Amino acid sequence: MLDNLGIYAGPAAGVTTSLLWTGTALCFTSAGRRLGPTFVNTLRIGLAIVFLAVTFRIISGSWIPPAVAGQVMFLALSGIVGLALGDQALFVAFVDLGPRLCMLVMATSPLWAALFGWLALGETLHGGAWLGVGLTIGGVSWVVLERPRRRDRPRSVHHARGIVLALVAAACQAGGLLLSKQGIGHGWLPEDEHLTAQAATLIRMVFAGLGMFPIVLLHHQRGRRRRAAGVLPERIGSRSAGYVLTLCGAFFGPYLGVWMSLVASDLTELGIAQTLCSLTPVFILPFAVWVEKERISLRAAVGAVVAVAGSALLFVQAG
Repeated sequence: MLDNLGIYAGPAAGVTTSLLWTGTALCFTSAGRRLGPTFVNTLRIGLAIVFLAVTFRIISGSWIPPAVAGQVMFLALSGIVGLALGDQALFVAFVDLGPRLCMLVMATSPLWAALFGWLALGETLHGGAWLGVGLTIGGVSWVVLERPRRRDRPRSVHHARGIVLALVAAACQAGGLLLSKQGIGHGWLPEDEHLTAQAATLIRMVFAGLGMFPIVLLHHQRGRRRRAAGVLPERIGSRSAGYVLTLCGAFFGPYLGVWMSLVASDLTELGIAQTLCSLTPVFILPFAVWVEKERISLRAAVGAVVAVAGSALLFVQAG
């Protein structure tokens, strides 16, 4: 019985990641509107490092994970690509598109993950698993391609930029997950030398913080030029609420969410893990109605059912 449960630990971690990222998408969208996406991205990485370091200390009794040089290299690249560059693009896209549409575009990440997993790790998905991926992507795409209705809120002037940045974020997220899996030790180290997902997440997050330094510097220089030209950033809502939302988002996203995503990629194939980590567009629908005051159509509901059916098939294939 316990062995059978262990088979589903990876897929369960993937679905848990999607649930956690639903909360963090809502928090960071609202925080970004109040504080700016670059500031929020930098602050949440700093908070996540503190959360992860304290957790690792409690679990292991040490502050420094026992990683070899190759693991540190892969995890450093993963943090810079997936969390610094990728999430910076994602946070700007949150403000441009809103959380629902942004996460729908992010649903392309499983295709990138399956491609990267095949190229780098030799992972192959069989027919049933590909059907599950196809159903999940198809259900989400069905929602993405829906035309806006007249009574819906007008699109942002940066709508096209948001779409491009969300696609960039999807590719970076998949690439970051692949590098994380290699950083744990898959494909080149014996299993007894693999890092735990929690330790790998800590190393990854530290280098993500280092990777934010040039981004913050460029943002600061751009801000100075804009202020000199008399262009002030648009902020919606109070700054104090933005700090609270960033704290909540950091706990659910880069702390618990990234940790669970590494558990998923460690225990199952990369394409399956990334697909199950990408169900946020489905889970976010009721919150979009409640929090963002969006109207959800029958087509969006049908797309959600199809996507959930695809994830269920992935669970069966994992077993």
